[in-house]
Amino acid sequence: MDHFLYRDGALYAEDVPVAEIAAAVGTPFYVYSSATLLRHFRLFDEALAGMDHLVCYAMKAASNQAILKTLAQAGAGMDVVSQGEYLRAKAAGVSGDKIVFSGVGKTAEEIRTALSGGIRQFNVESEPEMEVISAVAQELGQVAPITIRVNPDVDAKTHAKIATGKSENKFGIPIARARAVYAHAASLPGLQVVGIDVHIGSQLTDLEPFRKAYEKVAELTESLRADGHDIRRLDLGGGLGIPYTRSNEAPPLPVEYGQLIKETLGHLGCEIEIEPGRLIAGNAGLMVSRVIYVKSGEDREFLIIDGAMNDLIRPAMYEAYHDIVAVTEPAPGIESLAYDIVGPVCESGDTFAKQRTMPPLVAGDLIAFRSAGAYGAVMASEYNSRPLIPEVMVNGDQFAVIRARPDFDEMINRDTIPEWL
Repeated sequence: MDHFLYRDGALYAEDVPVAEIAAAVGTPFYVYSSATLLRHFRLFDEALAGMDHLVCYAMKAASNQAILKTLAQAGAGMDVVSQGEYLRAKAAGVSGDKIVFSGVGKTAEEIRTALSGGIRQFNVESEPEMEVISAVAQELGQVAPITIRVNPDVDAKTHAKIATGKSENKFGIPIARARAVYAHAASLPGLQVVGIDVHIGSQLTDLEPFRKAYEKVAELTESLRADGHDIRRLDLGGGLGIPYTRSNEAPPLPVEYGQLIKETLGHLGCEIEIEPGRLIAGNAGLMVSRVIYVKSGEDREFLIIDGAMNDLIRPAMYEAYHDIVAVTEPAPGIESLAYDIVGPVCESGDTFAKQRTMPPLVAGDLIAFRSAGAYGAVMASEYNSRPLIPEVMVNGDQFAVIRARPDFDEMINRDTIPEWL
C-alpha cells in the first residue's frame, strides 16, 4: 500500500495534489510520502515483535537526510556501505550504536571514521578486510565489533545484477570456510566477534531462498558456538521484493518474512538485525515528469518526456519495469493508446517503456513513475549536463523541497580550468 491515490480526478501525494508540487518546483522531480515510509518500516518492526531485534534501513535505497531522520525518529537503525553514507546517517542524528557498516571494499579511512564516530558493527567481507579493521582499531585503542558475512551459495532467483548469495558473487566468504575464518578473527587483537551476517540478494519474491540461507546460518551458529565463539547477533540483510506492477502476484509480506525468521532462527536466542531498503522506500516515492512532445514514428507513437535515464536509470540498467500513470485520472471508458515512453538523452537506452498503454496524452501533461522511491534519486547523475532533479517530501497536507535542483552556474562552476588554459 502507498499514499499516492486519485481524488476527484487528480493524483495526490497524501493530501497534496501532485500537480501543485509540479507547479511549485518544476519537472521532473521525486516526491516521497512520509506516511508510506513509516508504514513500511513499522511492518518490519512489528513482524519481529517478541524477538530482540533492530530494523536497520539500507540507506543505499534512498539516502536523503529527511528520509533518514523520518525513519530514525521511528526507531530505525541504518545500514551503510560507504563513508559518505555513514556521515549522512550521523548528520541525520543517528547514533553510532545503531549504524551497521556493510560493503566489500571498506578503506582504512572509512573504518577509522566509523570507529571514531561510533559503530554498532562492521559486517566483514574478507580476511584482508578483517586484518585492516583490527589494525585500525588497535591504532585507536579500540576493539571493533564485527560479524562475518558468509556466502551460503543460495540462488535468490532474482536479476543477475542484484544477486549476492551465490558462490560466484563477490560478497562474503564461502560458508564452508567460515569456521577457519572465525578462528582467524578470534586471534586478531583489535576485533570482537559478535555474530554472523548473510545477505543473498535484492527484489526477492519468494521466501524459499531465505529459508535455505537461514537454515544454513542456524547450523553455522551452533558450530561456531561449539568452537567457543560468542554468537549473539544475526544480521540477515534485506532483499524482500516489492510489486512494481499493480497486476503482479504480490511478494511475501513482512509478517510472513518475520514468521520465517522466527521458525528458522528463533530457537538460537540471538538478536536479529534486518536491513530492508527497497520495501521501505520503493513504493514511498514517485518520479513525476512532463510530456514535451508526442511524436509519430513509422509504426508507433512516442511520448518524449523531460525525465531521462540519468534521472531514473533502473529501466536502462536492469530492464526494470515501473508502472507509469497519468497525473490526471483518465475518464471512465476512455480508449488507451500504446506509446514508447522515452527521455531526451541522446541514447537509445533512454527508453522507459515500449508500447505501454496510456490514456491519450498531449504536450504539457504530467505522468508519474510509481515505485521510484528506491534506487531512483540515489543513482541519478548529471549526464548530458542535466541538473539533478529535486526531491520533495510530503507529510499530510504539507510538502517541502528536501533537495533543490542546482542551477547551471552551480554545475558549471564546479569545474576548475588549469592555469595553462
